[in-house]
Amino acid sequence: MKSLITIIVTTALVNNVVLSQFLGICSFLGVSQQKKASFSLGMAVTVVLVAASAVASLLYTYVLAPLNLDYLKTIVFILVIAALVQMVEMFLKKNAHAIYQSLGIYLPLITTNCAVLGVALTNVQNGYNLIEGVTAGLGTAIGFTVAIVLLAAVREHLDEEAIPAPFRGAPIVLLCATLMAMAFMGFSGLS
Repeated sequence: MKSLITIIVTTALVNNVVLSQFLGICSFLGVSQQKKASFSLGMAVTVVLVAASAVASLLYTYVLAPLNLDYLKTIVFILVIAALVQMVEMFLKKNAHAIYQSLGIYLPLITTNCAVLGVALTNVQNGYNLIEGVTAGLGTAIGFTVAIVLLAAVREHLDEEAIPAPFRGAPIVLLCATLMAMAFMGFSGLS
């Protein structure tokens, strides 16, 4: 059994879902224009990732594996994620309408965020129990939030800079994301 601290550090920094595994790029690039919206999406992803990790672990351990229905895990996990995202979306629409508006289309797109499904499947693949799976979900969410808020901070400063025309917009954002990914590779030790 891995230590929970090791799981959090590994999932947040070493195997950062966006910068090392390149999952969840759509929302990473789409919402990272402002720190506040980026942090809000990070919190929404955190709720979904932690809840999806717990529910997926329980369903796999007590339903799918005992009934030899392993082949259904991807479909079942997608349904769980879709239901959780719908609940988060309804909650934000009712209780935090400004955040709901700022996230726009990227909130329901959490359902198709490969990072969320990837965590659920990786937890099963790694044989994590409920606590380890939830910890991996939390670590992944922390890593996603750190990455998206860092890119948003960089993008806010880029708006104030004189950037050559060919690099404006998507090219400079992709270049910044690439440099961030290279920096996060340092956490893996590159042997």
